[in-house]
Amino acid sequence: MSLNAATRAAALRDPHAARRLAACAAALVIAWPMLALSEFKPWALFTGGNLAVIGGFLAGFFPPDGSPAFLALLLKATLETLAMATAGTALALLIGAPLGFVTTRALSISRIGPGPGRVQAGIVRQAARWLLMVLRAIPEIVWALLFVRALGLGPAAGVLALAITYGGMLGKVYAEILESADTRPARTLLECGSGRLAALCYGLLPNTAQELASYTVYRWECAVRASVVMGFVGAGGLGQLMDQSMKMLNGGEASSILLVFLALVLLADLLSSALRRLLA
Repeated sequence: MSLNAATRAAALRDPHAARRLAACAAALVIAWPMLALSEFKPWALFTGGNLAVIGGFLAGFFPPDGSPAFLALLLKATLETLAMATAGTALALLIGAPLGFVTTRALSISRIGPGPGRVQAGIVRQAARWLLMVLRAIPEIVWALLFVRALGLGPAAGVLALAITYGGMLGKVYAEILESADTRPARTLLECGSGRLAALCYGLLPNTAQELASYTVYRWECAVRASVVMGFVGAGGLGQLMDQSMKMLNGGEASSILLVFLALVLLADLLSSALRRLLA
C-alpha cells in the first residue's frame, strides 16, 4: 500500500468507532433484560396454529362492508370523531398555549438582570411547569373513563379528556420549540423595553411558526386516533362503532372503519403540508 493510500485510509477511519461500538454493546446489554421481562417473542406468531388463526381473522376483513345502512352509521361516527378531536385540540390549545408562553424562559423579563419580581416570576414559571406535568401525566383514557361516569356516554367526555391531557402536551412542547429557536431577537426586544407578547410575536414566532403549526396538526392527528380509542369506553365516534363490529365478529365493517382511519391520517398529512407551505 502506498503512502497516499495509507493516509487516505487513516483519514476515513472513524476516530470514535470504539466508543460507538461500546455504546451499542451497552444498549444491547440494557435492552435484552427489558425484552425478556416484556416476554417479547415475535417468533410465536409464525407457528402453524397461530398463523392459521391470524389468516382466518384477516380473511374476515374482506371485502369491506359498503351497505348503505352501515355507511350512514360510519359517516355519523366519523363526524363525531372529527368533532371530538377538533374540539378537544382547540380546548387543549387554549390551555397549552398560555402555559407554554408562561414557562418559556426566553420570554422572562426577570431573567435579564436583577430587579423586582424575580423570585415571584420564578415561582409562577415553576408552578406552570408542574401543572403541565400533572396534565400530561394522566392518560386521556383515564380522564375519559372519569368523564363518562360523570357526563354519561357520548363525545363530550372525550372532548374534555383530550383537552386536559393534550393541553399539557402542547404547553410542554410549545415551550421547548420556542426555547430551541434563536432567542436573540426576543432577548433584544425585551432589553429595549418591549413587552413579552411583542417579543413572542416579533422575536420568536417568525422562526418557529412552521414547527408550531406542524406539531399542532400532528397532535390533532393523534387526537383523532385517541378519540377512536376512547370510543371503546363509551365516548362515541368510530371507536364505539369499531367496538360493536368487533364484538359481532363483523370483519367487513371493521375493515371499512380502518379504511376511514387511513383517510383521516392522510387528511392530517395534507393539512400539515398545506400549513407549512402557507407559513413558509
